[in-house]
Amino acid sequence: MIFMGVDAGSRAIKVVLAGRDGTVIDRGVADQGVDHAARARALAERLLEARGASLRDVEATVATGYARAAIDFATVRITEITCHARGVRAEAPAAASVIEIGGQDSKVLRLHPGGAVRDFAMNDRCAAGTGRFLEVAAQRLEVRLEDLGHLARRSRAPAAISSMCVVFAETEIIGLLAGGAAAADIAAGIEHSIATRVAALAGRMLADPVVFTGGVALVPGMREALQDALGRSVEIAPSPQFTGALGAALLAREDGER
Repeated sequence: MIFMGVDAGSRAIKVVLAGRDGTVIDRGVADQGVDHAARARALAERLLEARGASLRDVEATVATGYARAAIDFATVRITEITCHARGVRAEAPAAASVIEIGGQDSKVLRLHPGGAVRDFAMNDRCAAGTGRFLEVAAQRLEVRLEDLGHLARRSRAPAAISSMCVVFAETEIIGLLAGGAAAADIAAGIEHSIATRVAALAGRMLADPVVFTGGVALVPGMREALQDALGRSVEIAPSPQFTGALGAALLAREDGER
C-alpha cells in the first residue's frame, strides 16, 4: 500500500512515497517548470517505477505547495502550512515552532502540544526574506547557490543589506561590490538580512524547540544567522527540503485510511 505527498513549490517539486505504517519508501526532487503537473507526474512515476509500481497503485495523494491546484492526479489538496506542521512533527515530535523558508515565501508556525497549527505568519509579498534572494545573490557574486553559505563563513565583517525588496537589494549588492566590499562579507550580510526579516515576521510567536525547514535550511550558515537574529536555539529538520511532501504523504495516509 502506497501513499504519496507532492509538494509543488515555486522553485522545486518534491515527492515522498510512504507505506502503510507511515515509513518513507522513497523520495525525490525535480526543478519546477512551466507545466507543473507534467513535472510532478514524471517525478512520481519515476519513483514508483523504481518500486515496480505505478500511479494506479497509490491509495491516496495529497498535493501541497504553491502549485498544488495544478497537480491533476492528487486526490486531496492541503495548504503547505498544515503539511509542514505535520511533517515537522513526524521528524521532530517535540517541536513547538516551525520556521520554513522556501523559494518565494517564508512562514513561521506556532504549534499546539498535539501538533496542530496554533498560529502562523507568512511573508509572500517580498522575496528579500526567501530563497530567491539567495539565488540572486549567488548570481551576482558568481558562485553556485550551494557554495554561498561556505563563502559567507569566511566573512570577518558582514555587510549591511538594508533594502526591503530583492530588486533594490540586488542594486545594493552591485554598489557594495563596486565599493570594494569582499564577496564573503556580502554573502554573510545577505544571510543576516534574511534572518532579520524572518525574526521580524516571527515577533513573539515562537516557543522552544524551534525547527527550521525548507530548502534554505540546507544553506550553510543560515541556521546560525537565524539563531543570532532570534536570540534562541534553532534546530534543522532531518530532511528540511522534504518536510512539506512528507507531511502531505502522512496526511494522504490518514485520508486513505478514512
